[in-house]
Amino acid sequence: MQVAPPLLKAAERLFFYPHYLMDSIPPRSYPDVRDSDSGFVISSPAKVNLRLRVLRKRQDGYHALETVFQELDWADEIEFSPEQVFSLEIRGANLPADERNLMTRAARSLAEASGHELSGKLRLSKNLPLQGGVGGGSSNAAITLLGLNRLWGLNWPVSHLEPIATKMGADCPFFLHGGLASGTNRGDIIEPLKGAVLGAFVLLIPNFGVETAWAFSEVRFPLTEVEKNVIFSPLRISEEGEAYPQIKPCNDLENIVFHRYSGLPHWRDRILELGAQVALMSGSGSTLFGIFESSEIAQCAALELSQERDLRVKVCRAVARER
Repeated sequence: MQVAPPLLKAAERLFFYPHYLMDSIPPRSYPDVRDSDSGFVISSPAKVNLRLRVLRKRQDGYHALETVFQELDWADEIEFSPEQVFSLEIRGANLPADERNLMTRAARSLAEASGHELSGKLRLSKNLPLQGGVGGGSSNAAITLLGLNRLWGLNWPVSHLEPIATKMGADCPFFLHGGLASGTNRGDIIEPLKGAVLGAFVLLIPNFGVETAWAFSEVRFPLTEVEKNVIFSPLRISEEGEAYPQIKPCNDLENIVFHRYSGLPHWRDRILELGAQVALMSGSGSTLFGIFESSEIAQCAALELSQERDLRVKVCRAVARER
């Protein structure tokens, strides 16, 4: 097993420059769809936030954000089958299937907007954590829109679905695009980007969730500066060789969530001790992630972290999408 470097003092911490190269992570179309016996199945992926800045409180009560999303190859699955009435079956989680569920609300909103009868049988197989900061509920809602758009033969462009997705939540519009993307406004105005982060992601999923509404309700300006870990400043390079602005990961919600859940900073530091180039909380938590230069180092770290109590550990790769 590779010996992990010790934590570095702030003055000694180094820059890390992984590149976003289209040749290294071949892009594919979004979303991932396959046929099933009764219809088709669409993957409903996870995301992490490489950057999450909370800029100010808006007049409508929400917060203005600047964020960078990265899709991962870890996903729920939703099967869509034609039926005259609408139904939702959920496997792998104890979730309501009525109007409290974002999938049901998304389906009803699309039916109302399109004038199509609310119909279809949906079966959700849940793998992603609840209230984990990886976008599981928002992803399910967005994939519901994409799947019913296909099932009902609407053939709407994504731009027609975005206003509905925005009503489902600030993360939801990202999952109409996937891949790598920036988000502004409430995080719901999406600019898709080419490429994906190289290296391997190790995700730590605690056995508790964090309510997004609570985390944002605790935001006070000016924000306390997030404690710095290794500076991760990747440079993305297009196929034409054009240099793009560097992304300097941070999460303005970390201090808030870490103050309440004191085990999280310990686990964040363990990720760094085991060789991660950066370790951050995703979204409002509770999931933490580290980015490692190779799958071998990531697998060794995941084995060590799996010895920690009250944690799930998942090794993932970033996903690039055609733009």
